[in-house]
Amino acid sequence: MNELINKDNEWIIHFMGSLDRLLDSFEHLTANYRPTLNGERFFTDKEVSARLKVSRRTLQDYRNEGRIAYIQLGGKILYRESDIERMLADSYHAAYRLTGT
Repeated sequence: MNELINKDNEWIIHFMGSLDRLLDSFEHLTANYRPTLNGERFFTDKEVSARLKVSRRTLQDYRNEGRIAYIQLGGKILYRESDIERMLADSYHAAYRLTGT
């Protein structure tokens, strides 16, 4: 039997839904993708402030105090991912528990 396949066909609806999910996944991957430059990823102050949940002004204070390494190209500030990870590791304080007497 010859069946007419149009946009209302169940198979087409399922196929288009799969394409939409694939496109959403692809857009999510490309939005969060950071290509490496010589094996290193770089982030803007806006991205770092969002990731660390601090204001951009606080990042400026960290730069002024020498707490975080950065690169300045013209008016643009960039941070190496490894420098951010190092700063966080250096600031890490292990949890401890006081024992009762």
